Amino acid sequence: MSDNNLQNEGIGAGLTKEEKKEQKRKEKEEKKEQKRLAKEAKKNKKAPMDPARKKKIIKRSILGSVAGIFVLFIIVSNIASANAKPTVFTYPVGRGDVEQTINTSGSVVSGETKTYFAPVSIKIGQINVNAGETVNKGKPVLTYDETDLSNEKRAAELQLQVNEGGYNSSVQKNNESLGDLGEANVNLNVLEQQITDIDNHVKDLERQVEEKKAALAHEGALLQISLIDWADEPDSDEYENLQKLVQMNAYEQTNNEQIRAWEEEIKTYTEMLNNCKEYKAEMKAQKNSAESSKMNEGAKQELEAKNELENIASQETLDAILATESGIVAEFDGVVTEMNVVEGKTPVVGDQLFKLESTEDVKVSISVSKYDLEKLKVGQKATVTIGGMVYDGEVSKIDKMATKNSSGASVVGTDIKILNPDENIFLGVEAKISISTSKSEGVLLVPFSAVNADVDGNFVYAVENGIVVKKPVQTGISSEMDIEIKEGLNENDQILTEVSAGITEGMEVMAVPQQ
Repeated sequence: MSDNNLQNEGIGAGLTKEEKKEQKRKEKEEKKEQKRLAKEAKKNKKAPMDPARKKKIIKRSILGSVAGIFVLFIIVSNIASANAKPTVFTYPVGRGDVEQTINTSGSVVSGETKTYFAPVSIKIGQINVNAGETVNKGKPVLTYDETDLSNEKRAAELQLQVNEGGYNSSVQKNNESLGDLGEANVNLNVLEQQITDIDNHVKDLERQVEEKKAALAHEGALLQISLIDWADEPDSDEYENLQKLVQMNAYEQTNNEQIRAWEEEIKTYTEMLNNCKEYKAEMKAQKNSAESSKMNEGAKQELEAKNELENIASQETLDAILATESGIVAEFDGVVTEMNVVEGKTPVVGDQLFKLESTEDVKVSISVSKYDLEKLKVGQKATVTIGGMVYDGEVSKIDKMATKNSSGASVVGTDIKILNPDENIFLGVEAKISISTSKSEGVLLVPFSAVNADVDGNFVYAVENGIVVKKPVQTGISSEMDIEIKEGLNENDQILTEVSAGITEGMEVMAVPQQ
């Protein structure tokens, strides 16, 4: 086989199907041209060629040769291109420090806010700080009308006296009722015994009177019988004595001194008995009245509790008045963000007066995505930039509940406390935040763009001995530019930072190292 044939076979081996067809078509055209030139040469031998025709033939030969050379050049170029290795730029794996940060922005807000409510219902005298103005700790934001304040103070003091007087009066009345009840109970017991004793004595006297009268009547009856027996001897001494005895008996029955004494005693004791019964009735009425008016244990507890509540309320009012004699003062340095009252008006107790937001305790409220949430921890340091001023910050709070932002994505609210605030900070302005979530020093680093991912995990394309190699890697933290490589690469390994569509694993490439 000739060198030309070998060359043609070598050339053909690197051509595409379309290029081979084009090559065969060119070869056929060349053969036809060669045959035509051969015929022309024979004719020229037989007959002399005129100069014009000869010139034309020479011109065609030159053009054909040029065309053949051009086709050959294209074929050779295609073969060279097909056999050339792709050029790739590689970068060495380096070692250095990397810091992972979360960069975002948020609004400056106060970390301490207090809403002040009216402690007393007193007319507002003067407002010293308007909405939007600052106030120092201990300074009065507003004061009350002095006349109204004095009147309310005196009223509160009098109310305490009224409460105490009412309580003491109730206690005194209860004590009097208890005294009446005790007296009635004692007297009733005594009266019951006295009435019983007097009644028994009266009955005993009445019995004695009856017995005495009966005895005298019996005696009179016996004398009458004896007188009858002696009636046939009317002139006898016996009859005469019996008559005297009968007369004396009759007199005794109606005028017996013992009976009269007993009857007088009965009258006296009966009067005493009636008096005791009347007094007993009075004591019963006193007992009933005392029992109805005295307080039981529950009523006493209620009275004491009510008195204590009234005293607490009155004392709180008085204390509130005393505490506001110098006005409502700011409890910390801050800005009055709301003023809800005007001078000359009297607020109701509990009405909102104003709102104070601290300028000493300030923070930046941000929202982080679910991707950044796992990087965040309370206590992480941050850099806060407000209007060109840079402040130290710290993650102070991470909400435990996600919310939806304006785009419908789930975000978690986070607070960045400003550690060194000053007078240049204004509430409500925007602040730029950079949170340092992690830092590694002296570790292997590659550009972030060099790391790819598939179903098996992260990997990097490296070039080893002119061959593209796919190397699985274990990554660590990353910055905006670099990413830490924990496993899978060594320092100074040559890697591809960008991979074009034509580059595949196992391909031979021409590596051009870069720094």
